[in-house]
Amino acid sequence: MRRSRVGDEPEDRAPEACTVPASSETPLPATVGAARDRVTALLTRFGIPSDRRVVTDALMITSELVTNAIRHGGGLTAFDACIRGGVLRLLVADNSPVHPFTQTGEAPGIRIGGYGWPLVQSLADLVTVTPHGAGKQIAAHLALPYS
Repeated sequence: MRRSRVGDEPEDRAPEACTVPASSETPLPATVGAARDRVTALLTRFGIPSDRRVVTDALMITSELVTNAIRHGGGLTAFDACIRGGVLRLLVADNSPVHPFTQTGEAPGIRIGGYGWPLVQSLADLVTVTPHGAGKQIAAHLALPYS
């Protein structure tokens, strides 16, 4: 079952938290591709073969969240990916306090954009959006299969 939470609800029902580096120990990925590379390397270290659907899902979620932070969120301010208890947690923060939304209604012509947020919500097992500094932080959790 896929779930989403928006707001400052406690994380007590979420998988164990990953820590976001408070310093510049780990530099932010410079591109969406660099963020995907980090997630791919993490899943490979965990032993998930690259041909598994969960890898594709994780990379799609990563791409959407990082792209939106760069394009619509005023820039990427934090990025972390870790695995705890068989759950991949992706954390992306940006400079905008505006929560992601799904565009509704029929726009004239071909609509470009507005598909990413519903895609993230459908692929992730849990998505949370919380205030973070002057912006927001989005955490997406994805259960990993055991081989």
